[in-house]
Amino acid sequence: MSEADPEYQVAVVGGGPAGLTAALYTTRLGHDTVLINRGGGRAAMMQDTHNVIGITEETSGAELLQTATEQVESYGADTVRGYVSDVHGGVGNFTLDVGDDSYTAERVVLATGFSDERPDPPLPRTGRGLHYCLHCDAYMFIDESVYVMGTGESAAHVAMIMLNFTDEVDLLLRGAEPEWSDTTDEQLRAHPVEIIDEEITGMNTGDDGWLESFEFEDGTVREYRGGFPMFGSDYHAELADVLGLKRVDDDGEEAVEVDDHGRTSVEGVFAVGDLTPGHNQIPVAMGEGAKAGIALHYDLREYPKSLAELDGDSVDPAATPAVSQKLRDAAAKRHDDAEAPAADDD
Repeated sequence: MSEADPEYQVAVVGGGPAGLTAALYTTRLGHDTVLINRGGGRAAMMQDTHNVIGITEETSGAELLQTATEQVESYGADTVRGYVSDVHGGVGNFTLDVGDDSYTAERVVLATGFSDERPDPPLPRTGRGLHYCLHCDAYMFIDESVYVMGTGESAAHVAMIMLNFTDEVDLLLRGAEPEWSDTTDEQLRAHPVEIIDEEITGMNTGDDGWLESFEFEDGTVREYRGGFPMFGSDYHAELADVLGLKRVDDDGEEAVEVDDHGRTSVEGVFAVGDLTPGHNQIPVAMGEGAKAGIALHYDLREYPKSLAELDGDSVDPAATPAVSQKLRDAAAKRHDDAEAPAADDD
């Protein structure tokens, strides 16, 4: 490798489920990969993990991400804790600036996600009465008293959706005027959802930290097991904008437009996970990361050579395998660890 060659074939920005899965696939498919993660994220905030087959629900988001990071590292990927402030260059030779350091890669995967817009306090803890994922957490509230918080179309529709799980649904406006359409208003008022206009002035929680009730400015106290604030999302799209990636409307939000395998409007740049349109779910993010990883492998793999590339010659056996020595060493270590005898308990 010359000094002008990129240090990595793939650089993944973001260490959530989508980014980690993309890095796992590219590494196991033989491509030198660096994953750059500033920490935090929606998955890291999860108290429990739901709807991820094979993962027990008491597994926290932090535990899930830590195990996944160690798994990716064990196959030979590098992980860096830091914030990518800039990406420049183009396909085949991108440069990513991280503090005083920089990393070069042939391809870039953005998995920077978004943050949920939080309403003003008082609020319960996330995962203990404050929930942002309807499809993840609605099951928890079967036959429980539930609130939905917000004034827009999404809040009204989520309130009606929750009637599939419970007959006790309140829509909390918190002193604001509703912003949903007249059609939605007519539809909403034909459903048994109680609309509460008053602002919240206090909150009560149990010894376990779970929400028990909200207090309102009219003096009433209403009991809830939990609920869903619907105030939109703040996309972490700074790098997408630097690169000039095309954006697309996704239920009122500006997500990054991608094809079915995560390719963006800029050659060599992929995007996966919550940064892109669709359902914001861990299994969905993992699937997007996997598909992007496979697409990257198709782009980057050395063999098979086309007849045009061969131009009458043959592949030199000495040039195989194409996998770097670093990844070969990591694979050898995994083989040795798997074959090592178990420690004697005596």
